[in-house]
Amino acid sequence: MYRAYVALGSNLGERAGHLRAATAAMNALPGTRVTAASSIYASAAMGADEPQPDYYNAVVGLDTELAPRRLLDALQRIEHDAGRTRIAGVRNTARTLDLDILLFDDLVIAEHGLHVPHPRLQDRAFVVLPLAEIAPECVVPGVGPVFALVPRVAGQHIARIADSTIAAG
Repeated sequence: MYRAYVALGSNLGERAGHLRAATAAMNALPGTRVTAASSIYASAAMGADEPQPDYYNAVVGLDTELAPRRLLDALQRIEHDAGRTRIAGVRNTARTLDLDILLFDDLVIAEHGLHVPHPRLQDRAFVVLPLAEIAPECVVPGVGPVFALVPRVAGQHIARIADSTIAAG
């Protein structure tokens, strides 16, 4: 059994609904159970070439029997089922759902299309704050404990949505 942390984001349609549905879909994956779910946070789209709606973001912890590549494939199927369309070579577009593996046990993976820890994880408040909410003592390989990353992103605008949750059920 592996422990993984997955970031969720949505800035199109019923954003909170997309995050909740994705959490339920991850919980239904073979040999996988959602063990923790953060609050929902709102933040501006980063790196977009044109104005976009704000993102809703969250992080879940998973216990899974799926190997990293199989988990990534499953997450991309969940994105597709939520209406996400990927266009080769185009990045930072608005999307119904974005699921990224942040951490997978203490592994460091650098393969085509799969990088763990997720690149720039430590520089993004929309990842650090929800991850710190559910796993502050978790260590990002080569970087350090999640709680120590919070001051690093303190200047970024992000807002926790009061009484929000993505917990399935």
